[in-house]
Formats: sequence, structure tokens, C-alpha cells
Amino acid sequence: MTDAALTPAQKAKVLAEALPYIRRFHGKTIVVKYGGNAMTDEKLKASFAHDIVLLKLVGMNPVVVHGGGPQIEQLLTRLGKKGEFIQGMRVTDAETMDVVEMVLGGQVNKEVVTLINQAGGRAVGLTGQDGAFIRARKMLLAADSNGGENRDLGQVGEIAAIDPRVIDTLQTGGFIPVVAPIGVGENGQSYNINADLVAGKLAEVLKAEKLVVLTNTPGVLDKDGQLLTGLTPAKIDELAAEGTISGGMLPKIASALDAARGGVKSVHIIDGRVEHAVLLEILTEEGVGTLIRSK
Repeated sequence: MTDAALTPAQKAKVLAEALPYIRRFHGKTIVVKYGGNAMTDEKLKASFAHDIVLLKLVGMNPVVVHGGGPQIEQLLTRLGKKGEFIQGMRVTDAETMDVVEMVLGGQVNKEVVTLINQAGGRAVGLTGQDGAFIRARKMLLAADSNGGENRDLGQVGEIAAIDPRVIDTLQTGGFIPVVAPIGVGENGQSYNINADLVAGKLAEVLKAEKLVVLTNTPGVLDKDGQLLTGLTPAKIDELAAEGTISGGMLPKIASALDAARGGVKSVHIIDGRVEHAVLLEILTEEGVGTLIRSK
């Protein structure tokens, strides 16, 4: 049934059903990791922006963390540079880091900010360099099982600390923070950080009520392709050990688990290919993905 097919009474019923959720999460921080098809499909981009603005207008405090891997790859290709990955992590030399900063801190960040502002919100874009609020250190990949030295990925970072004061100040002023996952080291060097890791750690530090991760899958699936939900950290450890969770879902699950264990009450890995997926997950009983509870 489309919006146009709903009668006024049906629309009123939908709004009334959202009331308990609005009341429950009023004043709470919700961190949303924005990525996948939701960042490239025009209709999905618009629905995402409207969702974020609505959450803010009904009294919640959304914080958006975005990725931008495909956009980085496109610009590298145009520059005649081939991206290199080790264990799913982008090797980031100085030239690639320039591209990462240009794309994430500039192009993608400003596009997300503009989308939210056009939808009636007041978004402010920033990277972890602003106010040095994401402190980073060089990440070294552990050697493989055959031994050898740890792998140096260049300017790829892991999070050393997050200072929440910049985000707190923006939220207090009624703004919606939009964060690009770039951190800064002690010597002022920039670091490219996995967006899932940034979203998870930021949710933990901000004591968020929820972490919502948009993906290009229905959520976490079992070996038969059936959606799993209502998971706990113990159940996820079991699924990982038996190989049910693998591949690209692993880093998302890892950051989700860290957030849940760090005090975030619930983590939602949802299907970003569904219009208004964020509202469906937060304001209705239906949901469009996998719910992970802290315990």
C-alpha cells in the first residue's frame, strides 16, 4: 500500500502507533552508520535524510557516521591508481590518504549534510580532525598463521580515544552531527579508519541508546539465508565459531558487539535498501534487520 492509498484515519493510526517509541527514545542519542545502496540510490538517499530529520524533530539525537569506499575507489581509478586491500583493509599511502580526505571529508560528507539540510534539518559535517575529537594511532595487521611480520597498511588507523565534547556541543545547539571516519594522530598525521569501527566506538562513548548500521543485506543471516534477530553477544560468538558469520559481515558484527558490550543498549544491523529503513526499525514493531541486545 502506498502513502497515497492510505486514508487520513490510517495515517493517524500509523502516527499513533509510533508514539510509545517516540516517548521511550526522546532525548536519547542514536548513532547511525550510513553506507551501501542507501548512499547511492537517489530515492533511498532522500528517504534516509527525511528519517534522520524526523528523529531529530521528535526529540531524539541522531548522529550520522558515513563511509565512502566506492567513491574513493572511483576517484583513485580516475587518477590511474589501483586500490590495494589486505584482509579487507585499504592500504593507504600518502597519496591515497589525500584522496580519502578529499572524498570522505569533502565530497561525501558535504553531500550527506546537504541532503539532511534540504530535508529540513540542521546538519554539520566534521571529521575526527575537528577539535581532534577522534584520536587515532597506526593500525598494524597481525601476521598470518604462518608467522612473519605484522603488516603496515600506511595511514590506516585504529581509535585511541574519542572526545565527545564536540558532538555534545552540536547536539545541545540542535544540530545533527555528520561524521567522516578520519582520525588524527599525536603528530597531527591523518588516519583512515573503518567507518563501522568509528560508529561503534562513538555510540559507546556517547552512551547511545542505539547503534543502527545500514547494510546491503537483510541483516545477519543463518546458513539457510534466514534472518536472525534478537541476538546476544554469547549467541554471536557461537555463530562466528561455527562459520555462520563471515566475510564482510565480520567487521560490522565486531564493532556492533564492542558497542553492545560497552553499554549501548541495542544494535540494529538493517537493510538499507528498504525505503525509510531507519524509521521502520526505530518507530515500529516490524523492523527490517537484526537486533543485537547488550545482554
